[in-house]
Amino acid sequence: MSTAKGGGSAGEGSGGSASGKGKRAGAGGTSGVPSGLPVAPLGGSVPAAPLTVGRVGIYVLLLVAGVLVAGAGTLVQAAWFPGGLALALAGVGGLFYGGGRATGTSAGVLVPGAAWLVTVFLLLSNVRPEGDFLFGAGLGSYIFLLGGIAVAVICATAKQMRPTGVPPGRVGG
Repeated sequence: MSTAKGGGSAGEGSGGSASGKGKRAGAGGTSGVPSGLPVAPLGGSVPAAPLTVGRVGIYVLLLVAGVLVAGAGTLVQAAWFPGGLALALAGVGGLFYGGGRATGTSAGVLVPGAAWLVTVFLLLSNVRPEGDFLFGAGLGSYIFLLGGIAVAVICATAKQMRPTGVPPGRVGG
C-alpha cells in the first residue's frame, strides 16, 4: 500500500525507503546509467552527420548558389548604391544562414561561403587586359567584400554555438 508522502512501498525503489536514504536506485550498473542506453562520449565531441547522396546534393546546390549570389551581388551593389549594397549583403546572409539551417552543420555555411569568396575575390575582382572589371574603387565595393566575409564568419560561428546551462541528456530523467 502506498502512503501520501512515500508514494510506494520499500520494495518498489521509489526512493522513500529507509535503506536507500533518499537516493534513487539505478536501473543497472554502478555508473547510474541504465543498461542498454547509448552513452555520450566524454570528450563532448559529437560525431559528424553522415555523408549521404542527399547531403552531397545539397552541398552542390549550395556551391552553385554561392557562385550565383556572388555574381548577382557584385552587379547589384554597384547599380543602386545604398539599396543595392544592402540587398546584396542580405542575399549573402540569407544564403549562408539558409545553408546552415538546411544542412544542420557548419559545412552548410562554409561551402557557399568558400564558393562566394573564390568567385568574388579570384574571378570577379580580377582586372582584364582590356581594362574591364566589375568592382569600382568606391566604398561600396569594399563594404560588399568585407561585409560578405563578416557575414560568413558570423553565420559559421553562430551555427557552432550551443545553448548554455542546459545539461545534455533526457529531460526529467
